[in-house]
Amino acid sequence: MPPRGGTEPRPCAARAFGLIVHGLWPQYERGYPQSCPSDQPGRVPSSLGRQYLDIMPSMGLIGHQWRKHGTCSGLSQQDYFSAMRKAFERVTIPPALKHTSKETRVAPDEIERQFVSVNQGLSPRSIAVTCEAGKLDEVQICLTRELRFRACPQVDGNGCRQGRISVPPID
Repeated sequence: MPPRGGTEPRPCAARAFGLIVHGLWPQYERGYPQSCPSDQPGRVPSSLGRQYLDIMPSMGLIGHQWRKHGTCSGLSQQDYFSAMRKAFERVTIPPALKHTSKETRVAPDEIERQFVSVNQGLSPRSIAVTCEAGKLDEVQICLTRELRFRACPQVDGNGCRQGRISVPPID
């Protein structure tokens, strides 16, 4: 039986790449499945993985996310990564987070507002900006299987509580 609740792509900050995909996984209303039995291979062939290095810049991350979350999607490797690309393309990154020449400090709520303003249908209940050690860690956005934005209270509740966080320069 496929998991309920849609999927959740997680773009993360990376200086050399800007915002990238951390993963895409089925999301229950509370928690998510991981490391599921699958008839698909555990290793992602480099011929497949290389097609996604522009949005997920490491074969190690690609393989890890497949084994941990992709195996729970009910999809083949090809379909899982295709869905990941579609999810990534579904989300518009705000201009202020595309190109910055210097590190900036901004409120996590402001980052959320920027995403909401450039993504029709995205609400503050569908997104969480997380932080670690005073820095932007992830932008978590919840989508349905059809890639429509959806509310996800558990993810929204995990948002950063710091007043301002550092956002690294993005080339």
